[in-house]
Order: sequence, then C-alpha cells, then structure tokens
Amino acid sequence: MDGPHALLVLQERDTEADQLRHKRAHLPERGRLDQVTAESASVEAEGAAATAERDDLARRQGELEAELADLDRRRKDLDARMRSGSVTASRDLQAMADQLVALKRRQGTLEDADLEIMEALEPLEERLTALQDRWAALEREREELSRSVAESEAAIDTELAATLAARSEAASTVPTDLIAAYERLRQRLGGVGAAPLVGSSCGGCHLTLSAGELDRIRRLPDDAVVTCEQCGRILVR
Repeated sequence: MDGPHALLVLQERDTEADQLRHKRAHLPERGRLDQVTAESASVEAEGAAATAERDDLARRQGELEAELADLDRRRKDLDARMRSGSVTASRDLQAMADQLVALKRRQGTLEDADLEIMEALEPLEERLTALQDRWAALEREREELSRSVAESEAAIDTELAATLAARSEAASTVPTDLIAAYERLRQRLGGVGAAPLVGSSCGGCHLTLSAGELDRIRRLPDDAVVTCEQCGRILVR
C-alpha cells in the first residue's frame, strides 16, 4: 500500500481512537456519578451542620439539667432546714421562704428552656436520620456507578489499545514527512487531516473541486501527494 492510501487507513484508525476517547470521557454513568458525588457531598455538609446544631442544643440541655439538679438540691436543703426547727427567728424563716420562691421561679424558667430544647431536638434528630439514610443510599449508588464506570473504561481501553496498535502498523508504511503534514492538518481541521477524493468532491469538507483542479490531479502520478483546494486536507485518490 502506497503512502497516501496508507495515510487514509491511518486517518480511519485515528478517527476510531478519537471516538473511543470521546466515548470514554462522556460515559452516561460518569455524568450520573458526578451528580451523585456532588449530592452526597452536599448531604454530608448538611448533616455536619445539623449535627453541630444538635450537639450545641444537647450541650445547652446538659447545662440546664445540671443547673436544675443543683437548684433542686438547694431547694430540698433549704426546705429541710426550715422544717428541722433549727431556725426559729421569723425574719430568718421569711428570708428562707423568699429564697425558696426565688429558687422555684428560677426552676420554672429553666424547665421551660429545657422543654424548648427538647422540642427543637426532636425534629432535628428526625432530620439527621433522614440525611443519614439519604447519604447511605447515595454512597451505595456511587459505589455501583464507580464499578460500572471502571468496567466501561476497561472495555474501551482494550478496544483503544487494539486501534492504536493498528494505527501504528498503518503509520509504519507512511513517510515521516507525510505523517508530519497530516498531523498538522489534523490538529487544525478538527481531527481529519486526510480524506478520500469521492468523484469530484473532497471527502473531508464535501465541497466540489474545480474542473481545472480535477484535471490537474488526474495528470499527477498515482503516488503524488494531493491536497484539497478548498480545505487543504490531503486527498487520497
């Protein structure tokens, strides 16, 4: 096979390789995998924020319950002293009674605050459970998609390796300077540097060559390198 015709085979292999690379980069599973990964990260961040909020409420609840326990202890101690008979002065007893009232009032305030926290914690815990379930489902889907993508990539890589091997074989019969020109054209013209001459049209740009140009081409030797007057691609007759 002469250089120009081998170049057309080389172009076919390059086109196949480009298509395989595009297919590998745009696997349907990869798009969904990107979506799932992004959503999983979003759910994880939302869960972290909700966990921090829950932990802050739990900390405040712990502080309230500790203060309530201390108030209860002080109230019981005070009540016991009043009932013990060790304090007899009416003024002292009145002061202790006033202190009991103040402790009970403070206890009521703290209990209201504790109830508010409990009411806030309940839906927050439910939200956290839902987020955890959603994250787990997304992670399962992400793992399945990752396996599917890896399998598809492996299959494409095998096909690509065979195509590149065939490409190397075709390239071995093409002169170095012709390959260099072809590669420059491929880079400039969307991956197609060589095309067949189909009748009077270029197989690359699909435009019709002038009658004079066609006549000139017909007079050239069979192994002469010809380019399209419209797009500049190498034409293979």
